[in-house]
Amino acid sequence: MRLRELVRLAKIRWRIEHDYRELKTGLGLAHLEGRSWMGWHRHVTLVSAVHLFRTELRLTSPKAAGAA
Repeated sequence: MRLRELVRLAKIRWRIEHDYRELKTGLGLAHLEGRSWMGWHRHVTLVSAVHLFRTELRLTSPKAAGAA
C-alpha cells in the first residue's frame, strides 16, 4: 500500500471517530431515554439532521461555523 493511500485512510478514520464523538456528546445521541422504536428512530433522525446541517455549514462557510 502506498503511503499516500495509508495517510488518506488514517484521516478518514479520524473523521469518523470525531463525528461519532460529536454526535454522542455535542448533539445528544446518547441522551435518549425512550422505550419505543419510533422514539429512538425519531431521535436518531433529528440528531443526524442536525449533524448534516453543521457539517454543511462547516464545509461551506468555515467562519460562520467557528463563530457558532
